[in-house]
Amino acid sequence: MKTFFIADTHFGESSILRYENRPFSGVDDMNEALIARWNAAVQPDDVVYHLGDFGADGAESETLNRLNGIKYLIKGNHDLKSNGEYRAFGFAEVYDHPILLDSFWILSHEPLYVNTNMPYANLFGHVHASPAYRDYSPQHVCVSVERIGYAPIDFDTVRRMIKEAANRSKTE
Repeated sequence: MKTFFIADTHFGESSILRYENRPFSGVDDMNEALIARWNAAVQPDDVVYHLGDFGADGAESETLNRLNGIKYLIKGNHDLKSNGEYRAFGFAEVYDHPILLDSFWILSHEPLYVNTNMPYANLFGHVHASPAYRDYSPQHVCVSVERIGYAPIDFDTVRRMIKEAANRSKTE
């Protein structure tokens, strides 16, 4: 069993294609590509933390049922349905606020302030490809789909990225 992270899929939202210059011919092409890339990475017994903005096309249940893994949702600003509705769609659990994973990883939709004196790292989405945010640093990783190849990123890769960034910052 592996653990994965992803944010900002925006399944079924055609406007996201324009807002984020996504490389798909239309919303159906985007949905199918996201589903195919997700399922190529994630096995049925893997855990996936979706860090918000899953989708809002009215077909969330159908889409979620096509995705491999045991899925958890940390709600984003576009996830407007009730937690019960998202659980009924198939999420194992739904969170309104950031959660702490393994006493170190803060999972949130929006980036949180974490400095070098804090014993945490923040995994987040929300910012998509905004140049105001780096992909990762010694204390954060952005898992918006635009930054991770439109597929969930595994926990081992996240840990490696954090370690590499920490090693780089020691030599700078």
